[in-house]
Amino acid sequence: MISEISFVLNGELLFYRTAGEGHAVVLVHGFAEDGLVWKEQIAFLQEHFRLIIPDMPGTRASSPVKEWTMEYFADCLLRVLDEEKIEKAILIGHSMGGYICLAFGEKYPERTQALGLFHSTALPDSEEKKNIRRRGIEFIREYGAAKFLEQTTPNLFSPAFRQEHPETVQELIDRYAHFTDGALIQYYEAMMLRPDRTPFLKTFPRPVLFVIGEQDAAVPMAQVLPQTYLPAISVVEIFKDSAHIGMLEETAKANQVLLQFCRQAEQSLSNS
Repeated sequence: MISEISFVLNGELLFYRTAGEGHAVVLVHGFAEDGLVWKEQIAFLQEHFRLIIPDMPGTRASSPVKEWTMEYFADCLLRVLDEEKIEKAILIGHSMGGYICLAFGEKYPERTQALGLFHSTALPDSEEKKNIRRRGIEFIREYGAAKFLEQTTPNLFSPAFRQEHPETVQELIDRYAHFTDGALIQYYEAMMLRPDRTPFLKTFPRPVLFVIGEQDAAVPMAQVLPQTYLPAISVVEIFKDSAHIGMLEETAKANQVLLQFCRQAEQSLSNS
């Protein structure tokens, strides 16, 4: 059973979902998504863990905010954990959600049991990536958020998945047509400003999961693999048939990978 909860933070509404019981696992969505991008994982993992699934500021029922930074989003996660009276959690973030989880881990290491970077990276944007985002911002300003997502969402899937499951791709396009131009632009600008967090990975003493899509053009495997050697405890999973949406492209594998990693992190807490 999924519960829907909201509260006011700094005068703005923050919405999240909860499901299941047990050790706390936070599933953080990425850019131009909401918490239901994890719907298959929620259905599976709620039998094993207590899931917290936020909609970050500017997403659906969560209000836009004045401060659009990964650090502020991390503060939002902290307040959600406080609302739920959770002292320590496993945080799994998809793409931009991974940037938020890294910011959380750096600011609040005592509240972080483990980190999962699901098609994500600790590196900052390169100049090439910033230019791609700037062009995206120009497109949004000219044509609007819905048209931008219609153009870009299919490219997040592998060619084979797009061909075999066009209904899934269209479902995501339709589901996220609600985003405002301003929210997508602010997310992009926040991502361009985020710092290099590879030094943090070197010092983080608890498990870090890297889920890498072999066909991912947004966060390429060649960029992520060198980072997997940085943490003290690193778990690496390569999804050969996935691009950037492995939780939908290889659902069964994603479910099992997250289950095993969260169990490992849960065990490390019991042994500490």
